[in-house]
Amino acid sequence: MIPNQPIVRFQSIVLQPHRIQFVIDEQPSIIVCAAGWIYGGMEGRPFTAFAVWVAVLLSFVLLYRLIYLRRTRYYIGSEQIISKHGVLSRKTDYMEQYRIVDFVEHQSFMQQLCGLKTVRIFSTDRNTPQLDLVGIRRNLDVVRLIRERVEYNKLKKGIYEITNH
Repeated sequence: MIPNQPIVRFQSIVLQPHRIQFVIDEQPSIIVCAAGWIYGGMEGRPFTAFAVWVAVLLSFVLLYRLIYLRRTRYYIGSEQIISKHGVLSRKTDYMEQYRIVDFVEHQSFMQQLCGLKTVRIFSTDRNTPQLDLVGIRRNLDVVRLIRERVEYNKLKKGIYEITNH
C-alpha cells in the first residue's frame, strides 16, 4: 500500500465488440455469400450448384466468425485487462495495467459511419505486446478510463518512466 494515499477501488468494466463490427469486418464475404445464394437460386444458369455450395460453405464460415466476435469479451479490472475470445476453444490474454505504455484509437471509414472505433493498447508485456479492443462505441472514452488505472497501478507499484529529452 502507498503511504498517505487513499485506497482507490475501480469498478470492473466488461466490454464486447458491437455486432455491427461483424458487418464491417466481413462485408466482402457477406456480399459474395448473398450473390452465391441469389445466383444459385436462378434456374437455367450454368454453375448454380457450385454457387450454392460456395454460399453454404461461406455461410458456415460467416456464422463461425459471428459467434467468435459475439463471444469476445474485454474485462477492464483494477489491475489487469483480460481478453477472452474463441468458439470451440477459448483463449484468455492477461495484460498487467502497469505495463501499458501507449494507446491508439483508430476508426476505419465504415466504423466512422457506424459510430465505432478500435482502441489499440501497447504494452511491454512479452506475450501480449499489443491488444486491440475492436468494435467499441465511439463515445466511450476507454483510453481515459484505462489511463487513470495505469497511472494508479504504476504509482502503487513504484514504477517510474525515465525519458531522454
